Amino acid sequence: MSQDVKPHDDAPGRKWSLIGPGIVVAATGVGAGDLVATLIAGSRFGYALLWAAVVGTLLKIALAEAVGRWTLAGERTIFDGWSSLGRPLAGRLNWAGLYFGLYVVIWGFVYGAAAMTSTALPLAALFPVLDLKAWGMISGVIGLAFVWFGGYGLFEKAMTALVGLMFVTVLGLAVLVAPDIPSLLTGLWPTLPEGSTFYTLGLIGGVGGTITMAAYGYWLNAKGWRGPSWMGVMRLDNRVAYAVTGVFVVAMLIVGAELLYSAGIALQSGDRGLLDLDKVLRQRFGAPISILFLVGFWATSFSSLLGVWQGVSLMFADFTAHVRGRVGDAAVRGERSLSFRAYALWLTFPPMILLFMDRPFGLIVAYGVLGSLFMPFLAGTLLWLLNSDRVPAEWRSGWFSNLMLGAAGVLFAVLAGRELVGLF
Repeated sequence: MSQDVKPHDDAPGRKWSLIGPGIVVAATGVGAGDLVATLIAGSRFGYALLWAAVVGTLLKIALAEAVGRWTLAGERTIFDGWSSLGRPLAGRLNWAGLYFGLYVVIWGFVYGAAAMTSTALPLAALFPVLDLKAWGMISGVIGLAFVWFGGYGLFEKAMTALVGLMFVTVLGLAVLVAPDIPSLLTGLWPTLPEGSTFYTLGLIGGVGGTITMAAYGYWLNAKGWRGPSWMGVMRLDNRVAYAVTGVFVVAMLIVGAELLYSAGIALQSGDRGLLDLDKVLRQRFGAPISILFLVGFWATSFSSLLGVWQGVSLMFADFTAHVRGRVGDAAVRGERSLSFRAYALWLTFPPMILLFMDRPFGLIVAYGVLGSLFMPFLAGTLLWLLNSDRVPAEWRSGWFSNLMLGAAGVLFAVLAGRELVGLF
């Protein structure tokens, strides 16, 4: 559902009412596992790593702005850019296309199971009448039906509502645990407590940083924002969205510091760590707060599921349009295309197998390798594209954008190296 209005035709203040794609990409990128990582950082180091959350937010703003600028400056998708980086190696695909194709198939299979499990965890705790597997499959099918039958307009409204639930829950918890404001402010000064190096890098790079950052341009197009005249609106949209993400991160750091750090309580890593936090909240504040938290946990997980089912399916549809040589045919690139629906099905049904078995080691290794390398790939290719003659001179990256993209590329490369060492 496009909204084909010109930004300069809007009344003063209208820009704020247009905000939407940024909220979608930020909400999709912040999953339950990211919140646990932030909680663990707070529980181990108190407020000492607050500055890292702020730096991470700034890097995500720079990355998403670069995706949006590439999309609007030439009215092209990110895959149009990737397909211009080198000669074809297999059919119409170059090295970037081959990498993305391999990545998106393996990543989607494993991510589908992870997203369904994450969404099922709070539902199974709230409604134990069904087990985790049943809630996971129901969640996946609901996500599939939503993107299959609903357009972008409905999708954006649903994502905004889920962000509202997340915001109320997470911010409410931060207020409830009564943060120590002077200690909180000291965390803005960069420090590295002993043993915190990789926690710091993970906090900067992890929250809100996934393949869906590359989907931002597709959501801009779905919103009806096309051409450089929308650049100012896009930048406002992006900054507001990642400012909200920064608030999420700071709020969870406060909860970790105040509720867990002082009491020496440790959480499990991964999404299940939020169930540990639920037990702590139930013991300290009672069942109503516990229920509210589980609803926020569900909103966080389900927004990520919906965002991937919609956004990455759009990217896959664009990928197949390039493979088939039908880039100019809108019917094979949109949310009603066969490729879009095929990938949404791929995310939903084959991963259900993994809900009933231990995930194969080889698949986990491939998923870990490809996943760890995607964000350096995105940052590096954006640097390449936005400093080339593919972009009009006025929209090419300046020194600050290049600095931020370069810093993001180095950071994600270091995190990828650590991931690869851990795997092998």
